[in-house]
Amino acid sequence: MTAYDTVIHGGRVVTASEVFFADIGIRDGRIAALAETIEGGERRIDATGRLVMPGGIEGHCHIAQESSSGVMTADDYYSGSVSAAFGGNSSFIPFAAQHRGQSIAEVISTYDGRAAPHSVLDYSYHLIISDPTAAVLAELPGVFARGITSFKVFMTYDLMNIGDGGMLDILTVAKAHGALTMVHAENNDMVKWMNRRLAAAGLTAPKYHAISRPELAEEEAINRAVSLAKLVDAALFIVHVSTAGGAEIVRREKLAGAKLFAETCPQYLALTRADLDRPGMDGAKYICSPPLRDTKTQDALWRHIQTGTFESVSSDHAPYRADASGKFLNGSEVPYPKIANGMPGIAMRLPYLFSEGVVKGRITLPQFVQLSSANAARTFGLDKKGAIAPGYDADIAIWNPAETRIATQAAQHDNMDYTPFEGIEITGWPDLVMNRGTIVVEKGELKAERGRGRFVARKPVDLTGIPGHRAGELDPARNFGAEIAP
Repeated sequence: MTAYDTVIHGGRVVTASEVFFADIGIRDGRIAALAETIEGGERRIDATGRLVMPGGIEGHCHIAQESSSGVMTADDYYSGSVSAAFGGNSSFIPFAAQHRGQSIAEVISTYDGRAAPHSVLDYSYHLIISDPTAAVLAELPGVFARGITSFKVFMTYDLMNIGDGGMLDILTVAKAHGALTMVHAENNDMVKWMNRRLAAAGLTAPKYHAISRPELAEEEAINRAVSLAKLVDAALFIVHVSTAGGAEIVRREKLAGAKLFAETCPQYLALTRADLDRPGMDGAKYICSPPLRDTKTQDALWRHIQTGTFESVSSDHAPYRADASGKFLNGSEVPYPKIANGMPGIAMRLPYLFSEGVVKGRITLPQFVQLSSANAARTFGLDKKGAIAPGYDADIAIWNPAETRIATQAAQHDNMDYTPFEGIEITGWPDLVMNRGTIVVEKGELKAERGRGRFVARKPVDLTGIPGHRAGELDPARNFGAEIAP
């Protein structure tokens, strides 16, 4: 009899395409067998009545990261990874943020020191580039060689915005090395113009943040970012799409063949701008960028989720406490532009998506797997994760599809003092989460040790089947023979 470290039996396995009953044999941290019945196993886990799925891959979260204005997130790699695990995730990809004047080597060394001793889950990084000098661009090939194959740029925030020319430089280097550029797309001048107008009218309470960043600011910037990427035929990932118009641009350009990927987030499905209009400064807890929209937009975003516009639904976990260490670092009664931007949600991403998506019939179980893990694995180059198949890492989440809970801050297991999902009824919850065959969370208890997570070197973005865009001005056959290398 073949020996297995663990056998999961009796459960209904869910993949990105199928749902079926099977047992799973795990050996040396990998899935070794999948069959109707598997005997033996040093440990046998009974999954009868439950769903056995790939553990979630959280592809967008801010952990142990300073903002451009110097505010440190409340979660470090221990609390952040623990919270992610309690929410059904078995790996995550936080950001490693470069601030102006920093070398890339300095940034990576800093985040290695923050992550390796503390994370209970496997992790990688998306590199944030805010200062694309010639020296910085020269460092990027070494970063790609290490397996950090994605990075993020900003079209807003004065201390992060690299301008269209900077984006073209980054996109060109990325294309040459098979990397994926992620972008926060909002028109910086539109936002600054709105801020000045609102300030002049004395409209600075938290609720006015919701109108300070117009839907058009996102839509224009998404269109511009896609145009820049198409000029050099580079792969682009639009993060946290919050508008129907923005999602429609993504859908249209993907259909036209652009090398384009995108996500939305649970907060844009669960909350609206009305949540910022709370007594006193309580609305500050709901300030994020892009801002919360309205119920009509929520309906449109769900339709785009259903029809495949988005590769993933990610948390954009940006944990700033509602105190002087976070939201109110600049004071407790300050205008909304001085309030730290972002909301927590890493533990609620998958339970919310399961409850509102699967349970309410908006998406199928295979779609849930696609949005929670499989698409992120393919897009971000995690070639041994995101699937239940022999040879893959035994990153597995066992879900009780019938368990009902009310979301509370205590259940988040993070370092925050609130959750924006407080009081929402959730159906479906992970009972057990496994990373490389090691149980991390089981029946509400943390089982894994601090620092057991490993850095995962990632492969280039998978562009199979995506034709891309050849700008005529860069095509020697159409531009009088000029050789203009993108």
